[in-house]
Amino acid sequence: MHKNLDKLNDLDVSMYIISGDTPEQQLELYKALEVNYGQSLPFVSDPELKMIELFKMKNGDVANRGYGILDEEGNVVFNTINDNWGEQLDKTVKEIKEELENMHKG
Repeated sequence: MHKNLDKLNDLDVSMYIISGDTPEQQLELYKALEVNYGQSLPFVSDPELKMIELFKMKNGDVANRGYGILDEEGNVVFNTINDNWGEQLDKTVKEIKEELENMHKG
């Protein structure tokens, strides 16, 4: 039984995967996510790792895995590096929800 990205559906946010991979590699990952999670997310291509650097997830010439939140003005308000975000989906969703609540309180 695979995990399900539906846990993210009730978040009132636009979600994307930012990737420095080639389009062919992104397609492979997109398909793998569909197989493992029942769906995937849209990809934003970032071959120069500029968005990834903005999220402080650049590691030399590659990107660390993780997740983050941009506010409506495009400022990074939260980020975390976690190679296992998918395997720890319940923890990931909980952390994102808490950060979104903190944004709305402030």
